Amino acid sequence: MKQYPTFKAAACHAAPVYFDADASVDKACAWIREAAGKGAELIAFPEAYLSSFPVWSGVWAPVETHEFFFKLVSSAVRIDGPEMHRIRETARRHGVFVSMGINESTPISVGCVWDTNVLIGDDGAILNVHRKLVPTHYEKLTWAPGDGSGLRVSDTRIGQIGALVCGENTNALARFSLIAQGENVHISSFSPRWPTHPLGEGGYDLEAAIRLRAGAHSFEGKLFNVVASGFLPPAAIDMVSRGNKGVRDLLEQSPKSVSMILGPDGAPISDTIRDEEGIVYADIDLAKCVVPKQFQDVAGYYNRFDVFELKVNRRALTPAQFSADENKPIPFAEAFDQGSANEGNGFDRSLPN
Repeated sequence: MKQYPTFKAAACHAAPVYFDADASVDKACAWIREAAGKGAELIAFPEAYLSSFPVWSGVWAPVETHEFFFKLVSSAVRIDGPEMHRIRETARRHGVFVSMGINESTPISVGCVWDTNVLIGDDGAILNVHRKLVPTHYEKLTWAPGDGSGLRVSDTRIGQIGALVCGENTNALARFSLIAQGENVHISSFSPRWPTHPLGEGGYDLEAAIRLRAGAHSFEGKLFNVVASGFLPPAAIDMVSRGNKGVRDLLEQSPKSVSMILGPDGAPISDTIRDEEGIVYADIDLAKCVVPKQFQDVAGYYNRFDVFELKVNRRALTPAQFSADENKPIPFAEAFDQGSANEGNGFDRSLPN
Protein backbone atom coordinates (compact mmCIF):
# COMPACT_ATOMS: atom_id res chain seq x y z
CA MET A 1 0.00 0.00 0.00
CA LYS A 2 1.27 3.48 -0.87
CA GLN A 3 2.68 5.53 1.99
CA TYR A 4 1.68 9.21 2.04
CA PRO A 5 3.96 11.86 3.58
CA THR A 6 3.25 13.21 7.02
CA PHE A 7 4.98 16.25 8.49
CA LYS A 8 4.53 19.36 10.61
CA ALA A 9 4.06 22.76 8.94
CA ALA A 10 4.63 26.19 10.44
CA ALA A 11 3.16 29.54 9.38
CA CYS A 12 5.06 32.59 10.62
CA HIS A 13 2.96 35.63 11.49
CA ALA A 14 5.90 37.99 11.38
CA ALA A 15 6.99 41.57 10.82
CA PRO A 16 10.27 42.42 9.14
CA VAL A 17 12.67 45.03 10.42
CA TYR A 18 11.48 47.61 7.92
CA PHE A 19 14.06 48.55 5.28
CA ASP A 20 16.77 46.48 6.99
CA ALA A 21 17.30 43.28 5.04
CA ASP A 22 20.18 42.02 7.18
CA ALA A 23 18.26 42.43 10.45
CA SER A 24 15.18 40.83 8.86
CA VAL A 25 17.31 37.87 7.76
CA ASP A 26 18.69 37.53 11.30
CA LYS A 27 15.12 37.36 12.58
CA ALA A 28 14.01 34.91 9.89
CA CYS A 29 16.92 32.55 10.61
CA ALA A 30 16.09 32.64 14.33
CA TRP A 31 12.45 31.79 13.59
CA ILE A 32 13.50 28.97 11.25
CA ARG A 33 15.65 27.52 14.03
CA GLU A 34 12.77 27.83 16.51
CA ALA A 35 10.22 26.19 14.20
CA ALA A 36 12.63 23.43 13.19
CA GLY A 37 13.34 22.79 16.86
CA LYS A 38 9.62 22.15 17.35
CA GLY A 39 9.56 19.62 14.54
CA ALA A 40 8.39 21.74 11.60
CA GLU A 41 9.64 20.62 8.19
CA LEU A 42 7.90 23.33 6.13
CA ILE A 43 8.20 26.92 7.38
CA ALA A 44 6.36 29.72 5.56
CA PHE A 45 6.97 33.48 5.86
CA PRO A 46 4.67 36.33 4.75
CA GLU A 47 4.52 38.33 1.55
CA ALA A 48 7.42 40.79 1.17
CA TYR A 49 8.97 39.73 4.48
CA LEU A 50 12.34 40.94 3.13
CA SER A 51 11.85 43.60 4.09
CA SER A 52 8.78 45.80 3.80
CA PHE A 53 5.22 45.75 2.48
CA PRO A 54 4.27 49.08 0.80
CA VAL A 55 1.31 49.82 3.04
CA TRP A 56 2.09 53.56 2.69
CA SER A 57 0.65 53.54 -0.82
CA GLY A 58 -2.77 52.90 0.69
CA VAL A 59 -2.69 55.93 3.01
CA TRP A 60 -0.59 58.57 1.21
CA ALA A 61 -0.90 60.16 -2.22
CA PRO A 62 1.66 58.90 -4.76
CA VAL A 63 3.54 62.22 -4.74
CA GLU A 64 4.21 61.72 -1.02
CA THR A 65 5.62 58.18 -1.20
CA HIS A 66 8.98 58.67 -2.96
CA GLU A 67 10.97 58.36 0.28
CA PHE A 68 9.35 55.03 1.09
CA PHE A 69 9.82 53.71 -2.47
CA PHE A 70 13.52 54.61 -2.37
CA LYS A 71 14.00 52.80 0.94
CA LEU A 72 12.11 49.71 -0.22
CA VAL A 73 14.14 49.49 -3.43
CA SER A 74 17.39 50.09 -1.57
CA SER A 75 16.64 47.20 0.81
CA ALA A 76 15.40 44.80 -1.90
CA VAL A 77 17.38 41.57 -2.37
CA ARG A 78 18.45 39.39 -5.27
CA ILE A 79 17.80 35.70 -5.65
CA ASP A 80 21.55 35.00 -5.81
CA GLY A 81 22.43 37.59 -3.15
CA PRO A 82 24.00 37.16 0.30
CA GLU A 83 20.72 37.60 2.18
CA MET A 84 19.09 34.67 0.41
CA HIS A 85 22.28 32.64 0.76
CA ARG A 86 22.05 32.94 4.56
CA ILE A 87 18.43 31.78 4.60
CA ARG A 88 19.22 28.90 2.25
CA GLU A 89 22.12 27.82 4.41
CA THR A 90 19.89 27.91 7.52
CA ALA A 91 17.30 25.76 5.72
CA ARG A 92 20.01 23.29 4.70
CA ARG A 93 21.52 23.13 8.17
CA HIS A 94 18.16 22.27 9.74
CA GLY A 95 16.87 20.12 6.88
CA VAL A 96 13.67 22.13 6.37
CA PHE A 97 11.75 23.64 3.47
CA VAL A 98 11.32 27.42 3.65
CA SER A 99 8.90 29.67 1.76
CA MET A 100 10.10 33.28 1.81
CA GLY A 101 8.44 36.46 0.54
CA ILE A 102 10.88 39.05 -0.76
CA ASN A 103 11.15 42.34 -2.60
CA GLU A 104 13.27 41.05 -5.47
CA SER A 105 15.68 43.39 -7.25
CA THR A 106 17.45 42.89 -10.57
CA PRO A 107 20.76 43.95 -12.14
CA ILE A 108 18.79 45.18 -15.16
CA SER A 109 17.28 48.22 -13.40
CA VAL A 110 17.91 50.10 -10.16
CA GLY A 111 14.17 50.76 -9.76
CA CYS A 112 12.52 47.50 -10.80
CA VAL A 113 11.23 45.34 -7.95
CA TRP A 114 9.04 42.24 -7.97
CA ASP A 115 6.81 40.87 -5.22
CA THR A 116 8.35 37.42 -5.15
CA ASN A 117 7.89 34.13 -3.35
CA VAL A 118 10.92 31.82 -3.12
CA LEU A 119 10.66 28.15 -2.18
CA ILE A 120 13.85 26.72 -0.70
CA GLY A 121 14.49 22.99 -0.39
CA ASP A 122 15.72 21.10 2.66
CA ASP A 123 19.14 20.93 1.00
CA GLY A 124 19.28 24.70 0.56
CA ALA A 125 18.55 24.58 -3.17
CA ILE A 126 16.08 26.99 -4.74
CA LEU A 127 13.09 24.95 -5.88
CA ASN A 128 11.02 27.74 -7.38
CA VAL A 129 10.79 31.51 -7.78
CA HIS A 130 7.34 32.99 -8.37
CA ARG A 131 6.88 36.68 -9.10
CA LYS A 132 3.38 37.94 -8.35
CA LEU A 133 1.58 38.10 -11.67
CA VAL A 134 -0.33 41.33 -11.06
CA PRO A 135 0.33 43.75 -8.18
CA THR A 136 -3.02 44.61 -6.63
CA HIS A 137 -4.51 48.14 -6.69
CA TYR A 138 -1.98 50.60 -5.21
CA GLU A 139 0.76 47.95 -5.14
CA LYS A 140 1.27 48.81 -8.82
CA LEU A 141 3.04 51.97 -7.61
CA THR A 142 5.82 49.74 -6.25
CA TRP A 143 6.02 46.35 -7.93
CA ALA A 144 6.48 45.27 -11.53
CA PRO A 145 4.19 42.54 -12.88
CA GLY A 146 5.65 39.03 -12.90
CA ASP A 147 5.35 36.28 -15.48
CA GLY A 148 4.24 32.67 -15.65
CA SER A 149 7.68 31.12 -15.20
CA GLY A 150 7.03 30.48 -11.51
CA LEU A 151 3.62 28.85 -11.89
CA ARG A 152 5.17 25.54 -10.94
CA VAL A 153 4.60 22.84 -8.35
CA SER A 154 7.73 21.42 -6.71
CA ASP A 155 7.85 17.66 -6.21
CA THR A 156 9.42 17.13 -2.76
CA ARG A 157 9.68 14.39 -0.16
CA ILE A 158 6.88 16.05 1.85
CA GLY A 159 4.51 16.66 -1.04
CA GLN A 160 3.74 18.64 -4.17
CA ILE A 161 4.24 22.24 -3.07
CA GLY A 162 2.91 25.33 -4.84
CA ALA A 163 2.53 28.97 -3.83
CA LEU A 164 0.70 32.16 -4.77
CA VAL A 165 1.07 35.65 -3.35
CA CYS A 166 -1.74 37.53 -1.64
CA GLY A 167 -4.46 38.69 -4.06
CA GLU A 168 -3.54 36.21 -6.78
CA ASN A 169 -5.02 33.54 -4.54
CA THR A 170 -8.26 34.98 -5.97
CA ASN A 171 -7.15 34.21 -9.53
CA ALA A 172 -9.02 31.02 -10.40
CA LEU A 173 -6.85 30.24 -13.42
CA ALA A 174 -3.58 30.68 -11.51
CA ARG A 175 -4.90 28.43 -8.76
CA PHE A 176 -6.10 25.80 -11.21
CA SER A 177 -2.73 25.82 -12.99
CA LEU A 178 -1.18 24.61 -9.72
CA ILE A 179 -3.93 22.11 -8.92
CA ALA A 180 -3.50 20.68 -12.43
CA GLN A 181 0.15 19.93 -11.60
CA GLY A 182 -0.80 17.75 -8.63
CA GLU A 183 -0.46 20.37 -5.89
CA ASN A 184 -1.38 18.99 -2.47
CA VAL A 185 0.39 21.57 -0.26
CA HIS A 186 -0.30 25.22 -1.05
CA ILE A 187 1.37 28.27 0.49
CA SER A 188 -0.59 31.53 0.61
CA SER A 189 1.39 34.60 1.67
CA PHE A 190 -0.35 37.84 2.56
CA SER A 191 0.26 41.45 3.61
CA PRO A 192 -0.09 42.71 7.20
CA ARG A 193 -2.95 45.15 6.53
CA TRP A 194 -4.57 46.51 3.39
CA PRO A 195 -6.37 49.87 3.83
CA THR A 196 -8.79 50.69 1.01
CA HIS A 197 -11.25 53.32 2.31
CA PRO A 198 -11.22 56.39 4.56
CA LEU A 199 -12.18 55.85 8.18
CA GLY A 200 -15.91 55.46 8.67
CA GLU A 201 -16.59 54.32 5.09
CA GLY A 202 -16.24 50.59 5.61
CA GLY A 203 -13.43 48.86 3.82
CA TYR A 204 -11.80 45.62 2.87
CA ASP A 205 -12.12 42.92 5.53
CA LEU A 206 -8.71 41.32 5.08
CA GLU A 207 -9.25 38.50 7.55
CA ALA A 208 -12.56 37.50 5.96
CA ALA A 209 -11.03 37.64 2.50
CA ILE A 210 -8.11 35.43 3.52
CA ARG A 211 -10.37 32.85 5.15
CA LEU A 212 -12.61 32.78 2.07
CA ARG A 213 -9.81 32.50 -0.49
CA ALA A 214 -7.66 30.05 1.45
CA GLY A 215 -10.63 27.87 2.30
CA ALA A 216 -11.88 27.88 -1.29
CA HIS A 217 -8.51 26.75 -2.67
CA SER A 218 -8.16 24.02 -0.04
CA PHE A 219 -11.67 22.76 -0.73
CA GLU A 220 -11.45 22.94 -4.52
CA GLY A 221 -8.03 21.30 -4.69
CA LYS A 222 -8.56 18.92 -1.74
CA LEU A 223 -5.22 20.11 -0.39
CA PHE A 224 -3.54 21.64 2.65
CA ASN A 225 -3.05 25.41 2.69
CA VAL A 226 -0.38 27.11 4.80
CA VAL A 227 -1.35 30.77 5.23
CA ALA A 228 1.48 33.08 6.34
CA SER A 229 0.61 36.74 6.76
CA GLY A 230 2.54 39.79 7.81
CA PHE A 231 2.19 41.75 11.04
CA LEU A 232 2.35 45.56 11.21
CA PRO A 233 4.20 46.55 14.40
CA PRO A 234 3.78 49.89 16.20
CA ALA A 235 7.21 51.04 15.00
CA ALA A 236 6.13 50.61 11.37
CA ILE A 237 2.89 52.49 12.02
CA ASP A 238 4.91 55.34 13.56
CA MET A 239 7.21 55.44 10.56
CA VAL A 240 4.47 55.37 7.93
CA SER A 241 2.12 57.82 9.68
CA ARG A 242 4.81 60.56 9.96
CA GLY A 243 2.97 62.08 12.91
CA ASN A 244 -0.31 62.41 10.96
CA LYS A 245 -3.16 61.36 13.25
CA GLY A 246 -5.54 60.56 10.42
CA VAL A 247 -3.05 58.22 8.79
CA ARG A 248 -2.21 56.61 12.12
CA ASP A 249 -5.89 56.02 12.93
CA LEU A 250 -6.47 54.51 9.50
CA LEU A 251 -3.54 52.11 9.84
CA GLU A 252 -4.45 51.14 13.39
CA GLN A 253 -8.09 50.52 12.56
CA SER A 254 -7.64 48.69 9.27
CA PRO A 255 -8.46 44.98 9.62
CA LYS A 256 -5.47 42.86 10.56
CA SER A 257 -4.22 39.94 8.57
CA VAL A 258 -4.23 36.39 9.92
CA SER A 259 -2.05 33.29 9.73
CA MET A 260 -3.35 29.73 9.94
CA ILE A 261 -3.21 26.31 8.29
CA LEU A 262 -6.20 24.67 6.62
CA GLY A 263 -7.04 21.08 5.71
CA PRO A 264 -8.46 19.61 2.49
CA ASP A 265 -12.02 20.42 3.56
CA GLY A 266 -11.21 24.13 3.82
CA ALA A 267 -11.41 24.22 7.62
CA PRO A 268 -8.55 25.44 9.87
CA ILE A 269 -6.47 22.72 11.52
CA SER A 270 -4.23 25.12 13.46
CA ASP A 271 -4.62 28.05 15.78
CA THR A 272 -5.29 31.44 14.16
CA ILE A 273 -3.03 34.38 14.99
CA ARG A 274 -3.67 38.06 14.23
CA ASP A 275 -2.92 40.39 17.16
CA GLU A 276 0.74 39.58 17.77
CA GLU A 277 3.72 37.96 16.13
CA GLY A 278 4.09 34.23 16.45
CA ILE A 279 4.14 30.85 14.76
CA VAL A 280 1.22 28.48 14.27
CA TYR A 281 1.75 24.77 13.65
CA ALA A 282 -0.25 21.87 12.26
CA ASP A 283 0.39 18.21 11.53
CA ILE A 284 -0.21 17.37 7.89
CA ASP A 285 -1.09 13.92 6.58
CA LEU A 286 -1.40 13.87 2.79
CA ALA A 287 -3.43 10.65 2.95
CA LYS A 288 -6.31 12.92 3.97
CA CYS A 289 -6.31 14.41 0.46
CA VAL A 290 -7.35 11.13 -1.13
CA VAL A 291 -10.97 10.43 -0.13
CA PRO A 292 -12.18 14.02 -0.75
CA LYS A 293 -11.06 13.63 -4.37
CA GLN A 294 -13.49 10.71 -4.65
CA PHE A 295 -16.25 13.32 -4.34
CA GLN A 296 -14.82 16.10 -6.52
CA ASP A 297 -11.50 16.01 -8.37
CA VAL A 298 -11.28 19.11 -10.57
CA ALA A 299 -7.90 17.98 -11.96
CA GLY A 300 -9.22 14.48 -12.65
CA TYR A 301 -12.64 13.09 -13.40
CA TYR A 302 -14.71 16.04 -12.11
CA ASN A 303 -14.05 18.27 -15.10
CA ARG A 304 -14.74 18.55 -18.81
CA PHE A 305 -11.44 18.99 -20.57
CA ASP A 306 -13.26 18.61 -23.88
CA VAL A 307 -15.19 21.79 -22.98
CA PHE A 308 -12.56 23.81 -21.13
CA GLU A 309 -8.98 24.40 -22.27
CA LEU A 310 -6.32 26.25 -20.27
CA LYS A 311 -2.97 27.22 -21.74
CA VAL A 312 -0.28 28.63 -19.44
CA ASN A 313 2.68 30.59 -20.84
CA ARG A 314 5.64 29.84 -18.55
CA ARG A 315 8.23 31.67 -20.62
CA ALA A 316 10.29 34.01 -18.46
CA LEU A 317 10.11 37.56 -19.77
CA THR A 318 13.17 39.79 -20.26
CA PRO A 319 13.43 43.38 -21.55
CA ALA A 320 15.58 42.38 -24.52
CA GLN A 321 17.11 39.34 -26.19
CA PHE A 322 20.76 39.53 -27.17
CA SER A 323 22.65 37.39 -29.67
CA ALA A 324 26.21 36.78 -28.48
CA ASP A 325 29.20 36.52 -30.80
CA GLU A 326 30.15 32.85 -30.53
CA ASN A 327 33.76 33.81 -29.88
CA LYS A 328 32.93 36.42 -27.25
CA PRO A 329 32.12 35.52 -23.61
CA ILE A 330 28.66 36.50 -22.41
CA PRO A 331 28.72 39.01 -19.51
CA PHE A 332 27.37 37.64 -16.24
CA ALA A 333 24.24 39.79 -16.11
CA GLU A 334 23.28 38.79 -19.64
CA ALA A 335 23.94 35.11 -18.98
CA PHE A 336 21.84 35.38 -15.81
CA ASP A 337 18.85 36.49 -17.88
CA GLN A 338 19.42 34.11 -20.77
CA GLY A 339 19.44 31.19 -18.35
CA SER A 340 15.72 31.73 -17.91
CA ALA A 341 15.09 30.12 -21.27
CA ASN A 342 16.25 26.78 -19.87
CA GLU A 343 15.51 26.93 -16.15
CA GLY A 344 12.32 28.96 -16.19
CA ASN A 345 13.61 31.64 -13.83
CA GLY A 346 17.22 32.35 -14.76
CA PHE A 347 18.92 31.64 -11.42
CA ASP A 348 21.37 29.15 -9.99
CA ARG A 349 19.27 26.64 -8.05
CA SER A 350 22.14 25.02 -6.16
CA LEU A 351 23.51 26.29 -2.86
CA PRO A 352 27.01 27.78 -3.33
CA ASN A 353 29.85 26.19 -1.39
